[in-house]
Amino acid sequence: MDLDELLTALNAGETITAGSPLHEAMHSASQAALRITGELNSGYHEPARVRELLSQLTGKPVDESVALFPPFSADFGRNITLGKRVFINAGCRFQDQGGITIGDDCLIGHNVVLATLNHDLTPGRRADMHPAPVTLGRNVWLGSNVTALPGVSIGDDSVVAAGAVVTKNVPVRSLAVGSPARVIRPLDG
Repeated sequence: MDLDELLTALNAGETITAGSPLHEAMHSASQAALRITGELNSGYHEPARVRELLSQLTGKPVDESVALFPPFSADFGRNITLGKRVFINAGCRFQDQGGITIGDDCLIGHNVVLATLNHDLTPGRRADMHPAPVTLGRNVWLGSNVTALPGVSIGDDSVVAAGAVVTKNVPVRSLAVGSPARVIRPLDG
């Protein structure tokens, strides 16, 4: 099983059955992510080197306007898409097997977790994983310690307040707070 076949299965939302060839391929691909993030987090790097390592991690070019403050972790890396002028603050953790898309002009606060895998609820199938993407529209701001769970989209120009747990979609130009996050008001344009 190669990386392209694995990405096709993940992006189609296929269940990754424990011990399957897909599961083994996913774990194998994770080793590269661990190596790259290990280097990223191993001391100071100039911003250009940080972007170079992010490009290695994602397998895609990273725009020169993207900034990331380590430490940072991604346990897969190959299913992250970053827009332009994205800022990712220190301590963020991306579980990107199911796909993470971050639009232009997004601000990601300290210690944000973007999770794209759920384990099966059935006790006998608990090690099986169900991928679903996390999508941030344009100009989204995630406050410190936000967690976005598999399958959620956060609309353009929205803000998710610090400590919120996003369990369902957040519409465009909305302020969401709490755990689970709930929209408390629209944002002016």
